[in-house]
Formats: sequence, C-alpha cells, structure tokens
Amino acid sequence: MPRGDKSSYTGKQKRQAEHIEEGYKKRGVSSKTAAKRAWATVNKETGGGKKRKKAAKKTTRKAARKSSGRSKSSGAKK
Repeated sequence: MPRGDKSSYTGKQKRQAEHIEEGYKKRGVSSKTAAKRAWATVNKETGGGKKRKKAAKKTTRKAARKSSGRSKSSGAKK
C-alpha cells in the first residue's frame, strides 16, 4: 500500500476527516494543510486505519505456573 493511501480507513473515519477538513477550511486554512490536519486528527483519535484483529494469546503451562501466585521463596527461612 503506497504512503497516503486511505483505503484502509472505515467509512466513519473518512466522514470524520471530511468534516474536520471543512472546519479548517472555514477558518481560512489552505486545502492541502486542512486535509493533512484532518487526517492527523482522525489518526490520533482512532489510532489510524482498520486494524487486523489479533488472535487471543495462548498461555503455556510454564507461564500459567508463574502467574499462579506461588513462589519458591515464599516460605520462611531460618
């Protein structure tokens, strides 16, 4: 995907960018700058384009034992 490609954004994100861009244009900002600022705002608010859903991480037995709360050094030493 080339840099600046907006195909990975949702329809909602594209509409948000349009509305934000219109607001900047009303304030007298140039079209190019308004577009850049609008997409930067959308990225900041939503975290960028669509994200691929990640699979749930499986825990291993070793990791499960570590997180169980038991500790080898929990006993009192004399």
